[in-house]
Parts: sequence; structure tokens; C-alpha cells
Amino acid sequence: MANDFNILIVDDDSFEIQILVEMLKYDYSLMVAKCGKAAIHMAIKYIPDLILLDVLMPDMSGFDVITDLKNREETKNIPVIFITSSTGTSEEEKGLRLGAVDYITKPFSNTVVRARISIHVRIINQIRITEQIGMIDPLTKLPNRRAFDIRIHDEWHRAIRQKSPIGLIFADIDHFKMYNDTYGHLQGDKVITFVAQSIVSAIHRSSDMASRFGGEEFVVLLINTDLEGACIVAENIRKTVECGTIIFSEDGSPTSVTISSGCVSTIPTADGEMRAFIEKADQNMYAAKKNGRNRVECSI
Repeated sequence: MANDFNILIVDDDSFEIQILVEMLKYDYSLMVAKCGKAAIHMAIKYIPDLILLDVLMPDMSGFDVITDLKNREETKNIPVIFITSSTGTSEEEKGLRLGAVDYITKPFSNTVVRARISIHVRIINQIRITEQIGMIDPLTKLPNRRAFDIRIHDEWHRAIRQKSPIGLIFADIDHFKMYNDTYGHLQGDKVITFVAQSIVSAIHRSSDMASRFGGEEFVVLLINTDLEGACIVAENIRKTVECGTIIFSEDGSPTSVTISSGCVSTIPTADGEMRAFIEKADQNMYAAKKNGRNRVECSI
């Protein structure tokens, strides 16, 4: 929906701001900043979908503002359209070199403004769809390894700031090669899909994230969860998988599946190793395999 698309308008002229607001208010959610410093602050805080940025402002020029935004990890990908009264090509070239996606000149033409913004809204939405497809496992419809890597990076640093625990579960399907060899790869896909659905049904908080890590391996990220809580979730997942059945043999008889899991939890610190944390969960999973399968191994 267009109204879910957030635009930050940056201009020191209240009259020009009002013109843009009247043009766009029925189609987009709008925010306004009247100086460069306020624009940077709002961009960092709200992460708008698009910024309309005046070139000439008293405290910071639009060129200074976009340079600052492009040098920040959290704002570098926000598209910026410059708005200017200049018709010279040198200014336009400078803005484009600094990362602007387009220019709109004053006085504003309602048709031109709306058309150019509409073009970039479509481009942004197409990029987002592509990114979303690129982070979803096509078989299980779960987030994939790439999505997990991005999420755990964000949650790890959030947990550092909040001094809160973060839990992690690695789960692997027991004897998966046997299913593939006995029933074929298409039936093996059914096993993977069944386990994915079982994991999703066994976690109940929207903040937690189940992902397909690769092959027959899954990972569950648990926000604000200590080791005891992570072990409880892991055991709930194990039981859910064990109690389910899959029917794919020629005679229609049910087949059971089990998983082995390893879980960990920690309160991250600035000098902590996120990769070592992930590897420990993986090691615990292999310990569960070694110790008999269909079990959960937990440790810090």
C-alpha cells in the first residue's frame, strides 16, 4: 500500500514544504525536517523509505546531508531525491555522484513530482520483493541461511545494548540419508518440509525465528531467552517432531522422524564472539547425535 510508504521531506522553506505535503499527503506517510541536522536525526530514528532533500539549507547543504547519510550503515541505502531551484547540470551531476537517485526542480509541478516519486516507489518495492525472495527457502518457506545471518547479527548487537540473553537451537534430522536412499529425494523433501512445519508449530513467540540453515539442518533464534528456556523450547520441538508421522511409502504406512538438537544461551558482550556462540550450538547438536540421537544437548 502506498500509504505505508514513508517519505521524509527536508526543506528550510515552510511554504515549499506545504506544497509538497499537499501533493503527497493522500498517498504517502510524510515526515518533515527543516534543517540538515534534524533530517539526519530523523533518518536514523525512523529509516524512511525515501528522502526528498533540499540542496540549499542554512546549517548543512543537502550535499553534506547525503554524504553523512551514505556514510552510516543504517541509512546508506535510503534513496534520496534532491529538490532544487537550480537548473544547472553541474549541481545535478554532483548530487548523483554523491548517491542521489533523482532530482526534482522548483517550482514544483504536481505531475512531475508525483510521477518521479511513483517511479522510485515501484523500484524500491521491486528491490524489496527480490530481497525477500532471496531470503526465503523455496522448499520449506522458512527464512534461509542468509536471513538468519542478518537477523542474528542485529539481535546480537541489540542484546549487547540491552544486556539481555539470546538463545540458539541447532536441529538436524536423524538418519536423513536413509530416507533419501530408501524413498528417493522427492520423499526426502517431504521429510524436510514436515520437520520445518513441526518446528514452526512448536515455537509460540513472534519474536523468535526458525530458519533452514542448509540441507536437513535447522536453526532457531530465541530472543531474550536463557539456557533453561532454550532447552525447554528445544525439547518441545523434539517432541513435536517425534509425535508426528509422515505417509509417503507405497503401501501408505506412516513413517516417523526424529531430530537431534543442541542449544546454547548467553548474554552477549562487546568482546564476545558471535561465531563461537553459533559454533557451540552446532557442537552440542553433534554431541546429541553421538549420544544416541533424538535428544537435546544443552550447555553454555
